[in-house]
Amino acid sequence: MKNELLQELEARGFLNQASNMDGLNDALNSGRIVGYWGTDPTGDSLHVGHLASLMLMRWFQKYGHKPITLVGGATGRIGDPSGRDKGRPMLTDEQIEKNCAGLRKSISKFIKFGDGDSDAIMVDNYDWMKGYDHLGFLTEFGTDFTVPRMLSMESVKRRLDNGMTFLEFNYMTFQAVDFLTLYKKYNCILQFCGADQWGNSIMGVELIRKKLGKEAFVLSTALITDSKGEKIGKSAGNAVWVNEEKTSPYEYYQYFRNTPDDLVEKFLKIFTEIPLDEIERLSKLQGAELNEAKKILAFAATEIAHGRDAAKQAEESAAALFGGGGNSENMPTVDVDMNGNMGVLDFLVASNLFASKSEARRMVEQGGIQINGEKVTDWKSEVQPAEEIIVQKGKKTFLRVIKKN
Repeated sequence: MKNELLQELEARGFLNQASNMDGLNDALNSGRIVGYWGTDPTGDSLHVGHLASLMLMRWFQKYGHKPITLVGGATGRIGDPSGRDKGRPMLTDEQIEKNCAGLRKSISKFIKFGDGDSDAIMVDNYDWMKGYDHLGFLTEFGTDFTVPRMLSMESVKRRLDNGMTFLEFNYMTFQAVDFLTLYKKYNCILQFCGADQWGNSIMGVELIRKKLGKEAFVLSTALITDSKGEKIGKSAGNAVWVNEEKTSPYEYYQYFRNTPDDLVEKFLKIFTEIPLDEIERLSKLQGAELNEAKKILAFAATEIAHGRDAAKQAEESAAALFGGGGNSENMPTVDVDMNGNMGVLDFLVASNLFASKSEARRMVEQGGIQINGEKVTDWKSEVQPAEEIIVQKGKKTFLRVIKKN
């Protein structure tokens, strides 16, 4: 009989690839299992691109299983070549420590930690990797990985012609040892990953089979892309962050409120816990009625990440702004140094609404900028300093500019 969790994940569009679906189905039907998902501390917050795997873990826990979340203090020092054209910048120990703390905060928004049977635990692979010296690691694991097998990985093949380093080449061996370590210590038999991590994750299944003669499983999710089909991530410059210090609850709400029409059903299934029959009803709405589905999506997604109160405030702020009320209390805010009148193009760039004055000028000429409710028609005009200035870019972007003291 197909496991209920797998039925839920399949219906919601989480399932991309499984190493052994029949075996995993049997394991899930046999009782509570332990599964893990990991991320490297390359930033101090998760972003929306991470959330398919994290929401999958949330469902895994909701169905009574035990999640482990791994923060890669060791693998973060190497750099994952998957989906990259060049190596990652090296991080300092201080950066890694700061980023690990931020990731713990992000993950805790979605997963319940504690001492219960299905409460999550968090581990750092640096805790076991720091115990190996180079010779010791090669002695214990060097014969378990063959060069032809490693070269067959897509993440390696695409980098061979543009300078993949030996450091990055070792990444998949570290991730495989992570899975083996968690299997031995916690009886963790399942790894969740994004589609771009499939090769690295499979190496762990193979290592467990070689070292222990046991079966482990990998379940991958499809990558979340934006309306242009591009992967959502900080390296692509389009990240929407989970931690409120980087993306406010209002901005988070607005991201989902502005979901393209053709992605509403997909996002409702992945980013919320709304029942599937209700999602089916919402996805059939057309025209102006579809905006109600987007509001429900935005509220539900924001409530998971930031809590009900923050979601309510974001909803009320959006309603006031788009209804003409102009409530700026929860609006994204930026400080700008204004000692006197400031050219409007300089002002827009200083507010981080545009990367250049040429971009700002085009938007002004197209009639897409309002300052304190008045449309700006002359790109040569100036903005007078004030304690608070409300800027509207296009129809959906609002910003509160605070004068620096």
